Amino acid sequence: MNSREIYAKPPVVLVAVEARHPDTSPLTDAHQSELKRLLAREFPLSQPQQSRTIVSTLGAPPTVTEATIPRFASRDQATAVTFGPQAVVVETTNHKSFEDLLGLVNTAIDARARIGEVDGLVRLGLRYVDEIRVPELSAAEGWREWIHASLVGPSDVGQAIGLVPRTWEGAVIFDRGEDRQLILRYGPREGFAVPPGGPLHRSTPAPGPFFLLDIDSFWTPSGEVPEFTASTVRDRCEDLHEPVSALFESLITEKLKREVLRHV
Repeated sequence: MNSREIYAKPPVVLVAVEARHPDTSPLTDAHQSELKRLLAREFPLSQPQQSRTIVSTLGAPPTVTEATIPRFASRDQATAVTFGPQAVVVETTNHKSFEDLLGLVNTAIDARARIGEVDGLVRLGLRYVDEIRVPELSAAEGWREWIHASLVGPSDVGQAIGLVPRTWEGAVIFDRGEDRQLILRYGPREGFAVPPGGPLHRSTPAPGPFFLLDIDSFWTPSGEVPEFTASTVRDRCEDLHEPVSALFESLITEKLKREVLRHV
């Protein structure tokens, strides 16, 4: 795990871990106060979210239910944890290392387990969103110098008949076996994959072209549902992360590593 290269200018703009569980009752004020105490060091800012559910029934007026979902953020507001009725989500736009992320996830899952029993872990997802930006890119087909040829291959079809490719998008689902899958979404974009001004603060480069690599590695048990514990989530996260780094490294060129990611 420690052999991974840490780049001077990593392209990752969002990392999220979602641990789903069966539906639970809304957390009480006492529960939320205890969460705030348990998370005070890593997530000292309380930023509750409001949710609204509308249920329509034939012949009757719609029923509107409002609820407050606990959310706690770091002081720089780049990292947050949300405790929904069906999931605990840890997300950050200031990703330092996978080990640091595991520490935050461990804290969040342990805090949720302490305030009330959760029936089990029914899905775990680990998502990395990368905005790859390079200097002076003049046209979409220029990405072939920076990204694996398989991700820019469709642009060749149009060029062969005089059509200039401007944008394209693709998705691949990889099956790892044992209830594990990985989805890669990719393609050239303009602007931002994670818009500035959202709930999570992020550094804001000049808007312009970037290549999206969106990797979602997840596990959904088809048999026995394990307990919702920090150790279970940690072990599964490590397994889900294993192919993510290898896939990312295989999708970028040495030119990108040398001239952009390693450049101070």
